[in-house]
This record gives sequence, C-alpha cells and structure tokens, in this order.
Amino acid sequence: MASPGADPLGLAPWASRPSTSHGRRYPETGIDIRNAFQRDRDRIIHSAAFRRLEYKTQVFVNHEGDLFRNRLTHSLEVAQIARTIARSMGFNEDLTEAIALGHDLGHTPFGHAGQDALDACMHNYGGFEHNLQSLRVVDVLETRYADFDGLNLTFETREGLIKRCSPERAKRLGEVGLRFLNGTQPALEAQLTNIADSIAYNSHDIDDGLRAGLLELEQLREVEWIDALTRAALKKHPTLKDRRLVHQIVRDLIADQVHDLIHSTEQRIAELAPDSADAVRQLKKPLIGFSDDMQTRHHALKRYLHEHLYRHYRVHRMTIKAHQVVTALFDAFMNDPALLPTSFRNDATERARQRGPRGQARVVADYIAGMTDRFAIAEHDRLFQAGFGC
Repeated sequence: MASPGADPLGLAPWASRPSTSHGRRYPETGIDIRNAFQRDRDRIIHSAAFRRLEYKTQVFVNHEGDLFRNRLTHSLEVAQIARTIARSMGFNEDLTEAIALGHDLGHTPFGHAGQDALDACMHNYGGFEHNLQSLRVVDVLETRYADFDGLNLTFETREGLIKRCSPERAKRLGEVGLRFLNGTQPALEAQLTNIADSIAYNSHDIDDGLRAGLLELEQLREVEWIDALTRAALKKHPTLKDRRLVHQIVRDLIADQVHDLIHSTEQRIAELAPDSADAVRQLKKPLIGFSDDMQTRHHALKRYLHEHLYRHYRVHRMTIKAHQVVTALFDAFMNDPALLPTSFRNDATERARQRGPRGQARVVADYIAGMTDRFAIAEHDRLFQAGFGC
C-alpha cells in the first residue's frame, strides 16, 4: 500500500512515466491493458530483428560453440542487470527493459568487426553506426503494422537506443536527436541501460574468454581487481576451483559494479535533485555513473580485455574474415543490385533514383546489417563459391 502522497507506481520523481511520455511518431488509439512502455517492450520482443539476435556474434561466431554469448543472450543479461538497478532506485522498469532489449537490434553480423567493416564500406555514403541502425530498425525497417512503418515506439524508448551521434546525423533525427546538438542528456532509464551494457559485456566476455581458453584465470589476475575478487572468493571457499570459481568471480564483479553505480548515482541525484524526467534531460552531465575509483577499475579491465581477448589471434582471425565477408557482399550488391532479393532490389532501385549511390548504399547496408552470422557466410558462399546454389 502506497503511503499518502507517494507515487502509485512506486516511481521516484525523476523517473519516466507513461502518462507524461513525449508520445509516438504516429498517434494510436484503442484500449490496452499495458502501458506505453510495456507495449514498446512487447513490440521489440515480437520483432524479426530481435529474433535474429540469437544468431549474431557477441565475441565468438555462432558456430564456435553453443554456450558462448550471442547478441540475444547479451541483451537479456543487460535487461536483467538494468531492471534490477531500476527497481531498486525507483526508475521505470518497463522502459528500462524495453531499451535494454532493443539496444542491439541494429547490430551487424560478426559483432564489432562486422560494424567496423560496414562503416568502412559506407564511408562515402553517410557511414554506419549500429545504435543509429537500431533506431532505423524500429522506425522504418520492421514491417509488422498496417498503419505505419517500423514499430512506432515511444520517444523515451527511441532516445534510449542511441548512445552517440554526430551533429550532422542528429539534425536528421528530429526531437530524438536534439540532445546531441544542445549537449543535454537522455532520461535516467536510457543512461542506466548504457552502463548496464558495459557491465554485462565486460563481465560476461571474461566468462566466455575463459571458457574458450583465450584467457587463463592466473593470467587474468594481473588485473588488480580480478586478483582481489579471486582472493576473496578463495578465502571464503578455499576448495573452490574451475568453473565454480569463475562463476563466483563474475558474479562478484557484477555485484561490485552494481553497488557502486547505485551509491554513486544516489549521491548525484541527491545533490542535483531533479523533479522530473524532463529536468534530468536538461542537465549537461549524466546522473548515472560509477565512482572515480570504480571508473578507474572499469577502464583497467577494459584495457586488459582489449589487449588479451579482443586482440587475441583467434579473435583477430575472425575479425579479418568478417571484414572480408562484409566487404565482398557490399561491393557485390553495389556493383550489381540485381543480386539482391527482390524487395531489397526494388528498394535499392527506388532509393538510387531518389538519392543516387548514397540511397542505394543505405539499402545495401540495411540488408547486410540484418543478416545473422551464418546467413552472411551462406550468402557469401552462394555468390563467390564455385557451386551453383542460389
């Protein structure tokens, strides 16, 4: 039972509320037992782009093993971490979950290697960035509804899908791009999901790296934070070893970050005392963040992973192959749009008529970005191998 004057939803004053949403791009009518942010979450879950995340790389290509994270399991883990923090701090849990589940919808096959390759291919045509592509997916590319293109999500969910954006691109995004032009912030739920994303991929990439044999725990203990967590785990459980020890360390790693994030954020909120979600948006710096000490530890861990995991020769081999596959597909479809499936070929022809090569390139990028790892490999084989499969 809520106390007199308390928010009936249990939300803090600075949390986002469906009742004060900035709305959808296309007005909708009708009665629904769900609030606007719950509907956003459900639309994302039922989208084709969300299902494809199951077969898109996090670090390891899909065929390398059944237990490694993919973009779908990563999105679920981000949602779990973000929802836990949102609930504990009185933020809007439904909105947080919608943003977390949708934040990677625009990711290419082959993880960041695929994005880098597609961005290089699109250099002369406006570039490619997977956060902006996520917005493009929910605004344009999904085709589930008779009345509009995309999923017609609320402004609040859409703003949470974009982490970064150049001023030039932001000018074309309307209201959702204004913060990149005037230096203000998104709602707390968007800020939270951004950091929950980092917590999830750093912590779980360690787990996958150890499982794959690309990292060794003794080697990883060169990181002071990991060494401290390992010593604490072994002090409490002296016989703990192998996977159980790794799982304990990863859990404690996440817990350290979550607790620090909550404490540091509470201090910032208490200092600035915003009285609404829109008041949060007017701030020049984010409210959600680690303490200075945790930020230092976080960066040290990221540097270690970049050096010893993401640049590992086995990962680098995958990166090179991913660049070759994505680049070859892009060049083939740009040189001969007739190679595209009918719907994309028609779109490419129309966009080329309207905007020239830049328009055609965007359709080609949409097609490639929507591929799963295995579909991209199969499409590459169909185009470039000696057989005659189509």
